[in-house]
Amino acid sequence: MSDQSTELPDQQATPKPAPAAKEGTDWWAEAKGIFWLVLAVLAFHSFVAKPFYIPSESMMPTLLKGDRLVVTKYPYGWSYISPSFHVLPFIHGRLLGRMPQRGDIAIVSPVHETSDYIKRVIGLPGDTIAMRSGTIILNGKPVKREFLKPIMIPVDANVPCDEDKLPGRKFTGQDGKQYCALPLVRETLPNGVRYNTIDLGEFPQVDEMDPVTIPAGHVFMMGDNRDQSADSRVPAALNGLDGPIPYENLGGRAEFITFSLDGTSELWNPISWFAAMRSGRAGTSLHPDHVK
Repeated sequence: MSDQSTELPDQQATPKPAPAAKEGTDWWAEAKGIFWLVLAVLAFHSFVAKPFYIPSESMMPTLLKGDRLVVTKYPYGWSYISPSFHVLPFIHGRLLGRMPQRGDIAIVSPVHETSDYIKRVIGLPGDTIAMRSGTIILNGKPVKREFLKPIMIPVDANVPCDEDKLPGRKFTGQDGKQYCALPLVRETLPNGVRYNTIDLGEFPQVDEMDPVTIPAGHVFMMGDNRDQSADSRVPAALNGLDGPIPYENLGGRAEFITFSLDGTSELWNPISWFAAMRSGRAGTSLHPDHVK
């Protein structure tokens, strides 16, 4: 019997799938995404709201140096000053423009400058305003003032209560902490808006002012720290607002404090960011009270 070899059919190997080609980063798409994100942020800052940092003591006691707050852009409409970067030349008028109310806290750019100040609106178009011994004379009538107990502001790096600026104001409280005792005066405007100011005494350069009639389309602005504020009472040569300001130069209305830092935070130390937080200021509304 002859051996018969059995031929097995060729076994065909299953082909392995080729590895997927690695796709490179679409840098153009990434760049476009970043561009639209930046554009959206700038548009929001320019037309809706933006954060603002308080760099000075000119609005104490309402605002302290180191406060961060939200400023809305739409309450007064929009003008050439609305974009986040002040690059446009002066353009008369506002889109959907509305005048602020007396007592509003607003950011403002001085004429021919690009910096932002923050002050309180005191006078409106057609008003006549003067100062006599630190009292506002509005349309011939003194603004009501009430002298209150001194306010005790905790001393920190942002509110050092310097002896040269505030002589005799720093003291140590019963809790062992240092405070700055500042004389407090509550003002009430004719529309019923009231707020607190600081009056350090007689400073003729700001406490005395001859009557000024506010032109159409202008506002008169003052800081709450009346004797240490470069506002509409102060000439441009001394970095003031130099009289009534065109309402086109209003950049928005202050709404509320988001958080506040005492000046001890360090950029590269995240722990210090939290240690520097002032308690009790976050969420504070910046809309003035009204007499009921």
